[in-house]
Amino acid sequence: MAVGLRLYANGPIARKVLGPLNLSLGVKVLIVVICALISVIVGIVGALLVHAPGTSKRQAVLSGGGAFAGCMLLCMAVLGTLSAL
Repeated sequence: MAVGLRLYANGPIARKVLGPLNLSLGVKVLIVVICALISVIVGIVGALLVHAPGTSKRQAVLSGGGAFAGCMLLCMAVLGTLSAL
């Protein structure tokens, strides 16, 4: 016998939980700033992992920038999917 989960989205509580998030502008800005700070940390770690002694810093900066952009894009995509922005 197969057991499955059913989602009943007809009640008032389910509509509140499953609907878009109604956040104020200040909270949205705070979420974007937190995502940017997390992306900066990921970019710094990415640059440190690529940089080796005796090599140019250009490659490390480019890799860190790519890691920052990728992490920021991922965060914004997740927030957009959750309808938080």
